[in-house]
Amino acid sequence: MVFPLYDENPFKKPTLPWVTWGLIGINLIVFLIQVSSPDDVQRAMLASLGATPTALTREFPMGVLPPELTLITSQFLHGGWEHLLGNMIYLWVFGDDIEEVLGPLRYLIFYLMCGVIAALTFVVFNLHQTTPLVGASGAISGVLAAYLMIRPCAKVSVFVLRMAVRLRAYWVVGGWVVLQLFLFSSAGADNEVAYVAHLGGLAGGIGLLLLLRPAGLRLFECIGEPDSWRSITGS
Repeated sequence: MVFPLYDENPFKKPTLPWVTWGLIGINLIVFLIQVSSPDDVQRAMLASLGATPTALTREFPMGVLPPELTLITSQFLHGGWEHLLGNMIYLWVFGDDIEEVLGPLRYLIFYLMCGVIAALTFVVFNLHQTTPLVGASGAISGVLAAYLMIRPCAKVSVFVLRMAVRLRAYWVVGGWVVLQLFLFSSAGADNEVAYVAHLGGLAGGIGLLLLLRPAGLRLFECIGEPDSWRSITGS
């Protein structure tokens, strides 16, 4: 398992990443409410607030909210501590950079829409699925796609095989993308882990960044520089 620890951020940080911190805080609060509730309440939360394909297609309506709203609410529910912490670590490391580039409002729109696109991708591949989709993974997949496009050569410290190493972002994020493709091809769309939603979030992140990026923002800026291959040493 590969976990990012931190990245070397060259931005001046004129403002703190309040949106990223706020998203992490909301996810933590919602999860604490989940785990502190009785089992029947937890099941009701997942059924009502998760994105269930059969509810969204009107095949089997359920829940108290309009199904379209669950495309948003599902992004703040998680299936366990490991699911939550894995997502929040990635958002903590990579989200502030994208917020810095897009600005708070566009970043929030970008994040939520990546999650919506990820959920809709899951629905398309699982039209008759009655199990709700939950988690921030789809939205964070979009953040990773944007990071790879904006800062492909950034140095990211990751924990892998019981040690910390420093790699270029295109190895860290690119490797994660390849892993999602492999797992999806092996497990298929109808799986306990929604790899197809991750891929939908990645595609959404690419398209939305192209749409929302500030004028003059250069993408893949460092690719082709003489030292861009020196990924481990970072020199």
